[in-house]
Amino acid sequence: MMNLEYYFKNGKLYVWKETFAIIKARKPDFNAFANIIDKNEITVIIDQSKYNKENAIEIEKDWKILTFNMVLPFELVGFLEKVTKVLTDEKISIFAISAYSTDHILVKKKDLKRAAKRLKELGYIIEGK
Repeated sequence: MMNLEYYFKNGKLYVWKETFAIIKARKPDFNAFANIIDKNEITVIIDQSKYNKENAIEIEKDWKILTFNMVLPFELVGFLEKVTKVLTDEKISIFAISAYSTDHILVKKKDLKRAAKRLKELGYIIEGK
C-alpha cells in the first residue's frame, strides 16, 4: 500500500486566481476549465466572467479551484477522503474533480481562507491566489 502521508507533507496546492461558476448547461463550452458530460446532464466549470448566459440552465457562482499540484498515482487510496474529512470538520462544502494525473477541489470563495488554513495544517504549501 502507498504511503498516503507522503502526499500531504510538502505537497503543493495551487489556488486559481479566477472565480468560477459551476453550470448545468445546454451544451459543452470550449472556454471551460472542464466539461463533464454524463448520460443525464452537461456540467460546465468556467471562469464566471466568461460564461454564456444562454447556455446556463442552472448556475452556482463564486467557486475557487484548488489544484493538487502533484502526480497522484491511480493506486493511491484515501487521498480525497482525507482532504474531504478535514474540510467537512470545518463545514466546508466541496466539488471534486479528478483529472488523469491529479485532483482538483472547488470551494466557495467565502470558505477559501479556512480551507487553505486546514490544508496547510496537513502539510501543503499553498501557491497562487
